[in-house]
Amino acid sequence: MRIAAAQSAVTIDPAENGTEIRALMRMAAAADAQLVHFPEGAVSGYVGQDKPHFRGWQIDWQPVGQQLTSIAELAAELGLWVVVGGNHRLTPPNRPHNSLYVISDRGVVDRYDKRLLSYSEVTDFYAPGSRPVVFEVGGFRFGLALCIEVNFPELFVEYRDRYDVDCVLFSTFSEDPVFEVIAQGHAAACNLWLSISVPAQCSPAMPAAVLAPNGSWLQRCPADGTSALAVADLDRDDPALEIALDRARPWRRTSRDGSIYTAHHADGDPRSTNRSTF
Repeated sequence: MRIAAAQSAVTIDPAENGTEIRALMRMAAAADAQLVHFPEGAVSGYVGQDKPHFRGWQIDWQPVGQQLTSIAELAAELGLWVVVGGNHRLTPPNRPHNSLYVISDRGVVDRYDKRLLSYSEVTDFYAPGSRPVVFEVGGFRFGLALCIEVNFPELFVEYRDRYDVDCVLFSTFSEDPVFEVIAQGHAAACNLWLSISVPAQCSPAMPAAVLAPNGSWLQRCPADGTSALAVADLDRDDPALEIALDRARPWRRTSRDGSIYTAHHADGDPRSTNRSTF
């Protein structure tokens, strides 16, 4: 299966953002991608880029809805799955969710609402979500994560062990290069493909990219602030991934359960239990 991680310019103007998103959608379809994945806040803009603009949420939501509708219409035309970030309005006085919309060629399939928020997000700007989201395209299972959630390895372990996810789509609006290091670690430790989507203006710190289940880079966008796509194939038959997918992933699940070690413990051996001698 072929996916595309988008590196799109993100402003606080939904119309400008929508134009950018649709151009990259067409590029992804032309590259034969089945799914294209966009950054945090890609449609609406994100609180972190202009807090005064979003404070109190006295904004016009209609343009956000119009752009999402246009994106869904183009997804139907192109036969393309789209995962795109945006603020999702709730009923006042509740604050919005920070979300990823999952859109197929038949319309909105699901929505992931960021569960683990920063201090400023949860105190001033967003209502947290409460559930993971998993969906399937082309025989591959996908999970979703947003921004600082990369710092919580339990989310990635849960996607792998409980939901048998093949690939996590990680969207962020961040200029912290350590996020790239952490994401690479999750891909290698959990044996998952991992797609990273960032705004173009954040790419000098961490460009959009696709990671393989052994932690290697499949594709990366330029780290120069330009809009681009990282297009990569998820291939279970790739010989380079045989150890990661066929050996390491199932063994780590068995190992984490712990029961396989019970018969091999040496609890009765004083050389094992006495830890104060050489």
